[in-house]
Amino acid sequence: MPDSLTSGVGVRTPREAAHAAAVERLVRSYDAIPAGAPVRLAKKTSNLFRARARTGAPGLDVSGLDEVVSVDPAARTADVGGMTTYEHLVDATLPYGLTPLVVPQLKTITLGGAVTGLGIEAASFRNGLPHESVIEMDILTGGGEVVTARPEGEHAELFRGFPNSYGSLGYATRLRIELEPVKPFVALRHLRFRSLEELVAAMGRVVEERSHDGVPVDYLDGVVFSATESYLTLGTRTDEPGPTSDYTGQRIYYRSLRHEGPEPRTDRLTVRDYLWRWDTDWFWCSRAFGAQNPTLRRLWPARLRRSSVYWKLVALDQRHGIADRLERRKGRPPRERVVQDVEIPLERCAEFLEWFLREIPIEPVWLCPLRVRDTSARLTSADDDARPWPLYPLRPGQTYVNVGFWSTVPVEAGQPPGAANRLIEEQVSALDGHKSLYSDAFYDEDRFWALYGGDTSRRLKARYDPGSRLLDLYSKAVRRQ
Repeated sequence: MPDSLTSGVGVRTPREAAHAAAVERLVRSYDAIPAGAPVRLAKKTSNLFRARARTGAPGLDVSGLDEVVSVDPAARTADVGGMTTYEHLVDATLPYGLTPLVVPQLKTITLGGAVTGLGIEAASFRNGLPHESVIEMDILTGGGEVVTARPEGEHAELFRGFPNSYGSLGYATRLRIELEPVKPFVALRHLRFRSLEELVAAMGRVVEERSHDGVPVDYLDGVVFSATESYLTLGTRTDEPGPTSDYTGQRIYYRSLRHEGPEPRTDRLTVRDYLWRWDTDWFWCSRAFGAQNPTLRRLWPARLRRSSVYWKLVALDQRHGIADRLERRKGRPPRERVVQDVEIPLERCAEFLEWFLREIPIEPVWLCPLRVRDTSARLTSADDDARPWPLYPLRPGQTYVNVGFWSTVPVEAGQPPGAANRLIEEQVSALDGHKSLYSDAFYDEDRFWALYGGDTSRRLKARYDPGSRLLDLYSKAVRRQ
């Protein structure tokens, strides 16, 4: 265990000792897997939407790596096991009036998953992506060694190349991350727009000024229902007492955004409810399971109205093809899953949205602006166009808009598999955008490596996984192995 995880003069706390024992179990389980056998994490939940080959092989023992090892309120940092969920982490930091700089919107996303697979939320216009708040991390590499990677030093290139590697280089066992202070409540303003260009222009102004009408903006995201109805939601931290809304029961959060008049609709949530405002209904995707039907919703236990439950239902459908069978019985074609998040440069965002609403019959669509943090400059070279995170090379200084869309579309006769997804990939590339890899991807290999740091990935694989025990990123993301 690295010296960075000891207290005092080399003395471990009970939690640190338990974490060290968990890492030892993980390493032993890795060593026990025969060379050439597939390597998988034995985890109960996932937020990936790529179908993978079922191997039946035992997974790595990650027991005990789902704990918050320590919170340092003075330094505003936390040491966290790689399998710890953000729900668990937020519960540990909120008593100190602190949260991670970016809290991905679903409760069961893990710290390790958000860093190796990226994550985003409404603080990303200020704080970038989750991996940008990592100070150091311990990584079990493909070579079977646990190393501590930092922005500088022996493993600096691994530190930069780990984000978006999806387990192709190794697994994070511990992450030390920055925290930021919050207040007990978040005051919301929902602004309606009838033009996508006006929506994007307003988003750009808020990103630059971090305020609107003289009021600070701490959180910013949006929803597009149609080309003539879209919303920005501006969140401002506050400690002023007052009534708060509850969207964990019969009321549904995304529906609360909608209104007709020119004035913003206002709302207030506790900070915890704000962080998980999307989880109860998986944004709006719970409607696919009938959970937004008022009668069924009253019967559906509140503890089971959460993203992890819906994901299991989707996994069950994928395994048995239930939805496609129902479509066939109705005389309709099967449906293609279009579950994607893409980053589009702000100045091309309205163009992409207009194209998407015209070509892909999915609504609503989620928007979340982001910028690579200024502090990431410490990772760049003197080259102004240097990208600090080579496997997901967003340009510093550029405002991007994450566009999220999660549904299905009818399969058209004569079209190749993944036709709608392929069309989206082409459009994203044409607009100098980038696509997350948590779901289906269809790039050919040369194009893929050009987009996702092929030279860096190959160099890191040669150093940290010389026996190629772990699948490379293309095999995971496109071949779905």
